[in-house]
Amino acid sequence: MPQIVPNRFLVRLCHPCPFVKDAPRDTDEDEYLVELPESARLDNFAALDEKQNFADVRVAWNDFGLAVQVEVTGKSQPPVGDADKPSGSDGLRLWIDTRDARAGHRGTRYCHQFAFFPTGGGADKEEPFLTQSKINRALQDAPMANLADVPFRAHLNSRPVAGKAPLHGRSTKGYRLEAFLPAAALSGFDPQEHPRLGIYYCVRDQELGDQFLSVGWDFPFGEDPSLWAVLELVKG
Repeated sequence: MPQIVPNRFLVRLCHPCPFVKDAPRDTDEDEYLVELPESARLDNFAALDEKQNFADVRVAWNDFGLAVQVEVTGKSQPPVGDADKPSGSDGLRLWIDTRDARAGHRGTRYCHQFAFFPTGGGADKEEPFLTQSKINRALQDAPMANLADVPFRAHLNSRPVAGKAPLHGRSTKGYRLEAFLPAAALSGFDPQEHPRLGIYYCVRDQELGDQFLSVGWDFPFGEDPSLWAVLELVKG
């Protein structure tokens, strides 16, 4: 008999989100914008549904906003992207609710949807780009942020497969995304009064498939905050 309800749907998780003071970092262009610790990884317990992850997703915070870091590995092809067609582009889709109002099934002005892409932007369609979208069926839309004020960087990389020479077709390609969502871009962000946030993500990849924080496309996670997990801002 096919499984109707995923195992991960039966577990409601609270993910600790560590405090990282030096985010975003004041670095040269060839250095990382954010460097988040292991404790910032969002464990999606994919094995419960017999899934395997290809993306390492991490989130941290400080008084100025949220830091996001994603590393995708295991690719044999470069990422696909087109700023004119973001829905078909490889990258991270991220939902944040600064009030963690998971009792309701419709978004509020505190619910945000951002997306980060390693390629597909610029005049030559080769630059990284990011977007913010309204949440479908929301009771009230979150204010649209000035995306120019969101520090964002992407690194394309190629790693040799263990035990093999780095010849064509013998390397593991991937990419790394780094962003810092400032408090001004997150309506209602107040770590002192509201240290619990709602969070959800989907990493889309034309080659590797989709990786979710919990349930997949059979559930309306893109518009229903009650399906999101909890992100607890911890310090110390």
